[in-house]
Amino acid sequence: MTVTLTRRDGKAVRGAVPAPPPWWRTRRAQGWVYAAPTALIVGVLFLAPLALVVWMSLNRWPLLGRATFNAPDNYLKIADNPLFLDAVGFTLKYTAITTVLLSAVALGLALLVQERRPGVGFFRTAFFLPGAVGFAAAALLFYGMLNNDFGPIDPILRALGLTDEPVKWTGTPNMALFSTIALVLWRFAGFNMLILLTGLQSIPVEVYEAARSDGASRRQIFTRITLPLLRPTLALMLVLSVTGSLLAFDQFFIFTNGGPDNSTVSMVMVVYRDAFFRFDLGGAAALSVVLLVALVALNALQMRVLGRSK
Repeated sequence: MTVTLTRRDGKAVRGAVPAPPPWWRTRRAQGWVYAAPTALIVGVLFLAPLALVVWMSLNRWPLLGRATFNAPDNYLKIADNPLFLDAVGFTLKYTAITTVLLSAVALGLALLVQERRPGVGFFRTAFFLPGAVGFAAAALLFYGMLNNDFGPIDPILRALGLTDEPVKWTGTPNMALFSTIALVLWRFAGFNMLILLTGLQSIPVEVYEAARSDGASRRQIFTRITLPLLRPTLALMLVLSVTGSLLAFDQFFIFTNGGPDNSTVSMVMVVYRDAFFRFDLGGAAALSVVLLVALVALNALQMRVLGRSK
């Protein structure tokens, strides 16, 4: 293609304009090529199953047999499911206790190993090491350790004179709950410590030095410098902790099996029981959709509140 251009001195210059590159060589096309594998994985492993679950929730979908459309019956009968309503209360209670304790323990461990000193690398590794254990394996480990028949914890406590009879670690609702919380703390405290340690080490040392030179105490440094600057990292840990607690399944399914008397049944366990014990896949899908919507709304509320606090 040839065009005529006029220079400042008034003379006309004819020249050729290079043709645009083919569409497959443009930056937009290259971006689509780079994003295509990730988009394909997300579509196959997330969007397609999500669409299927939503469709299942609108149908009477037995494990064996033909599905029949019955919307919105699966959603209406959720209010008549006493086990799910009890599971909601228990899961919220478990989430609140676990989030508070896990945040406190992880922050304490992070502050303990924050400064470089001899042997601190060993303690960082020791605290993080339980995080390398699979959650199912950790639950089985705790089940074996706290078992009254062959577990080592009860004999040790009796040898130390702390107890006279075996402790019912999972025999009462409160003991089952707090034994499970102890498992979660052991498993995830080191991982959350690592997250907080990353945030602590990103705080400039000059800020602490300036505060000390102005005569600030340790408590003032912690409350007015460390916590405010650590807020984004604390927000990330809070979102992960709340999400993981609301979706709790492995620890209760393996460690307590929902007992005693269904006192430790989480919301995800109700979904599992409806799907694979009652063979009501449509009802289980409806519960899953409600749980997903509540989880998304809660995370959005958390991010909005944290955004305002920033």
